[in-house]
Amino acid sequence: MGSGCDDPYVDDVTIWHNPRCSKSRGALQLLTEAGVTPTVVRYLETPPTRVELEDVLRKLGTDDPRAIIRTGEKAYRERGLAEADRDTLLDALVEEPSLIERPIVQAGDRAVVGRPPEKVRELLD
Repeated sequence: MGSGCDDPYVDDVTIWHNPRCSKSRGALQLLTEAGVTPTVVRYLETPPTRVELEDVLRKLGTDDPRAIIRTGEKAYRERGLAEADRDTLLDALVEEPSLIERPIVQAGDRAVVGRPPEKVRELLD
């Protein structure tokens, strides 16, 4: 792998990626430079299911969808999500994947939101 890491999870890395986002591109580049070849999921083209969102939240160590929601998006305001409950937020993330924060990098049973991109190093250390 070339990362110098003995963690078996480094072989099983997935990035929810938006190639138009500089932070997402930076995280992908950081992984590649570390010798990691992640599975790249273009989540805007292939949105995650509710089960996948629940799994990511668990890996992030939270059950709060606000940990992965982009509150500055127009769809967030239009849907009135500021006061929404957990189920409504998860439904919105499934229906409007542009609301999902990016990038999200998963390795084994852990995940990080790669903002800033250097946060993905937490998965490699």
